[in-house]
Amino acid sequence: MHKMPAWKQIVTQAILLIVGLFVIIPIWGIARLAFDGSLKSRPTEFMAFPKQFSMDAFLQVLRHPYPSVDFSILLKNSLTVSFGAAILAVMLGASLAYAFARFRFRGRQPGLFVLLLAAFLPLVAFMTPLYILLSLLKLRTTLLGLTIVYTAFAMPFCIWNMRSAFQAVPKEIEESANLDGAGPFTTFASITFPLALPSIAVAGLIAFLMAYSEFTIGWLFVEKASTVTLAMAIYTMLQGLGGPQPWSYIGSLALIMSIPVVVVFLILQNTLLERMMFGSVKD
Repeated sequence: MHKMPAWKQIVTQAILLIVGLFVIIPIWGIARLAFDGSLKSRPTEFMAFPKQFSMDAFLQVLRHPYPSVDFSILLKNSLTVSFGAAILAVMLGASLAYAFARFRFRGRQPGLFVLLLAAFLPLVAFMTPLYILLSLLKLRTTLLGLTIVYTAFAMPFCIWNMRSAFQAVPKEIEESANLDGAGPFTTFASITFPLALPSIAVAGLIAFLMAYSEFTIGWLFVEKASTVTLAMAIYTMLQGLGGPQPWSYIGSLALIMSIPVVVVFLILQNTLLERMMFGSVKD
């Protein structure tokens, strides 16, 4: 085994330490806010630890994080929209990504360019067409409409990511399945899709995170308090729309909101470890 020189190890450890602090310090700051019962509004001084340790902010947030709306409703709305957007983006994007990866047809290259361009467009570019379309369909102020909006945001990335995954699957495996009598759909469902599952899981995770954390565009499609999400509730607290709120409420809601993300990531992490591309091909 090649041994790194001492100076390279020192530089590597220093870089990793800086990256680790860059990740840990914001999380620590949120946790400090969440457990500080002395805060009456925004913090006015820097402290590494809570001045007065308290769990009251968590209890208050779990009761009413948003005016006249319970936490369970906000959580249900966020998970419904996020999982719905992730599932739709993967289901609709998988067929299109496979077509771009395996077939040659007229308009293929322009179509890929349009998808790439859409992935780099700002979210506000989608506001007007989606607003008009969903208004005509009478879906603009519903959770289904919000799910469609976030699906549209995530689709370009999901298609490009899954296209690369399908291209990485050797054609010889699909051809062998065809020789054994498997049809195109059976080959895709039984061979190609399982082998590309790690990248598909990544695409679904990104789509979930986009829908779970987005709130700026969502306000355009929400008119009732019953369809507000957790991300929108945090924004409301920051703006003081429901009256001045201690920032301990914001920190506690942010920590609680991160729990579903951690759970989803752990589930998909197991999938990534168990269904690695080369291990599946070897089997």
